[in-house]
Amino acid sequence: MKKFGLLLAGGIAAVVLLSTIGPMVGLLVSLVLLYFIFKQFLKANSTGAKIGLGIIGAIVLVASIHNIPAIIGVAAAYVLYLVYKKWNENKHTKIKEESDPFVNFEKQWNELKNY
Repeated sequence: MKKFGLLLAGGIAAVVLLSTIGPMVGLLVSLVLLYFIFKQFLKANSTGAKIGLGIIGAIVLVASIHNIPAIIGVAAAYVLYLVYKKWNENKHTKIKEESDPFVNFEKQWNELKNY
């Protein structure tokens, strides 16, 4: 039942992530553009260049605000990571338990005591 819940949560998170890939790419591109516009704004010496870069920066800022639903996609990616981590948690503990010589010794000792 636990695996079914993890599968369901992972499936929903995967669908949400796939549906928000567009806004995630748009947000990334607009933030990169905003960064470079800001750096050019700081380098500009003339007032006209600063006003032009400020206007372009404001337009790109509005575009990046428009892509805020991408944060839901980032949250879905994090949920997918948690589901993957939980899914593989049982496998790792079983392998660790089987490879531990002291655990095997205890099992064998208990088997010998029962005979």
